[in-house]
Amino acid sequence: MAETASAGASQPSHPKLTGRAFYESIGSPKVIVAPMVDRSEFAWRLLTRSYLDKERSKSMLAYSPMFHARLFKDSARFRDDHFQPTKSSLASTEKSPSPPWLDGNPKFDRPLFVQFCANKPEELLEAARYVAPYCDAVDLNLGCPQGIARSGHYGAFLQEDWDTIYKLINTLHKELSIPVTAKMRILETREKTLEYAKMILSAGASILTVHGRQREQKGHKTGLADWSAIRYLRDNLPLETVLFANGNILNSGDIETCLAATGADGIMSAEGNLADPTIFSEPPKEHDPRQYWYGRDGKGGYRLDAVFRRYLDIIYKYCLEQDPPVRAPLYIPGDPKTGDDTPQPILVEEEEDEGPKRKKRKRNVQESVGPSPNLKSMQAHLFQLLRPMLAQHTDIRDTLAKTKSGEVAKFEKILSMVEAAVRKGLDQDHEPSASQPADVDADAETATALPSAGENTPENAAESTPRQKTEAIYKRPWWVCQPYIRPLPEEAIEKGSLQLSKKELKARMAAQEREAAEAEAEKKAEAETKAEAEVKAEAIEAKADHPNPIPNQRNGVDGTTDRPEHKHTSPVDVNGNVNGSEQPLGPDPTTASGELPNPKAGLVCG
Repeated sequence: MAETASAGASQPSHPKLTGRAFYESIGSPKVIVAPMVDRSEFAWRLLTRSYLDKERSKSMLAYSPMFHARLFKDSARFRDDHFQPTKSSLASTEKSPSPPWLDGNPKFDRPLFVQFCANKPEELLEAARYVAPYCDAVDLNLGCPQGIARSGHYGAFLQEDWDTIYKLINTLHKELSIPVTAKMRILETREKTLEYAKMILSAGASILTVHGRQREQKGHKTGLADWSAIRYLRDNLPLETVLFANGNILNSGDIETCLAATGADGIMSAEGNLADPTIFSEPPKEHDPRQYWYGRDGKGGYRLDAVFRRYLDIIYKYCLEQDPPVRAPLYIPGDPKTGDDTPQPILVEEEEDEGPKRKKRKRNVQESVGPSPNLKSMQAHLFQLLRPMLAQHTDIRDTLAKTKSGEVAKFEKILSMVEAAVRKGLDQDHEPSASQPADVDADAETATALPSAGENTPENAAESTPRQKTEAIYKRPWWVCQPYIRPLPEEAIEKGSLQLSKKELKARMAAQEREAAEAEAEKKAEAETKAEAEVKAEAIEAKADHPNPIPNQRNGVDGTTDRPEHKHTSPVDVNGNVNGSEQPLGPDPTTASGELPNPKAGLVCG
């Protein structure tokens, strides 16, 4: 199916599919590797795809890293350093006669969307024409929140310039041989976000990806994505709109949850995929403890050493075009031990043949190789992948920090160090000691904060921070792939890892003062309401103890009262009219002649 799509992309004479028809033509993907600067390159995309079976791989779409449209169109060297569909230089917008190599190869890297940032339609169109023969669609980045996007006026900092966005998308929609798509962030209100999305779609975007965070939510201010905002778009956009949701995807269990919550057609993962490239996969169909760790509590995950080894194998096979080194099978408890657990780097001695003797120097067998984007990203990928173990295994962290791109032999050494560390961890898990459970998180920030399964009481849950509650769900032993849980902004501020600017601090203090004033006013209102209720209750109680006989007096059938009559005197005005209302409800107190009786007559003196 991917090969058919690529063939169609290279033949503009065929009608260009758009919208849902296009989405269905590439397999209706449900899981998507997000576009990430210098991170979603070919080798990483292939690593993610490699964990999916044939049926599930049909429903996966991947994006290239974000490329700068002006640099891409102006420089052949820039193109060759970042996008390598063939071994020939990407010097023409026409499809190369050279055989496919890496990016967009129909055999193993489709469907593929290539993403650009831009603010000039003509630059975007020219850049897009270079990649059109090798991908299925071109995506416009409208979501990058970084400072460089602000200074360059692209990404999320275009979202106030709707006219420019419309022209960028509409130019590609009309002039490019393949569809155009867009990735955006939500705005300050749902209504504004809906209007924004409608504008993008009206310009010609075939697929809309919505990141459920606002532009300001980045770094320690990332916070949670708002799935309900995406659901609002789903409910208010035309049914034929193809919508992808992005945000809050930490492991494979979140995918179906997000699909149900948002109603989206597909789910995109960025940071979750970097921490765990197996995020879209299922456990192995057959029991395979050398690849997958099976926890006693039913929680499991792919082993870091197994994923690292597979990643290196892809680099060897596809990027370096050489066979991976022969290695022993990955360790499981019960295997025989083999010597030292910390292998040394492969070194050779080099000596000059002529001239004065010089000091021997040691070098790695494999020196740095060319500027492949897949080799440039290795160190960054491994820091993210191995994060769960680096806080404890500082020797691995330090060695990785000193390793440069292209030094493949050093990465092979780091793999050996990781395998040795995992071996010890697995042995400890197999025979745990009383003092140190094997599955304690090695992250120094959270190792002592999480309650064990037996301590998951309501009291502990109430005392835990939101981050700790999330970690209790997603955390695995340090040798297992797992997501990185960011602290929420409030936690980061309390911890000191997030410093507010003077403006933000002033606004925060003002907000706190408002909240305090509102809380005080509410407390005062509640106190007044309570006092009024108490007064009313006391009045009712007093009335019950001392009932007023007059309102409750009933007349008898014959017009006389059903109790002894008590005559009351009331003041009268000059005309003889009675003032007030507290008069006997029995017979008329006047005489037959209409005159009032003697006020002192008939009184009983006690």
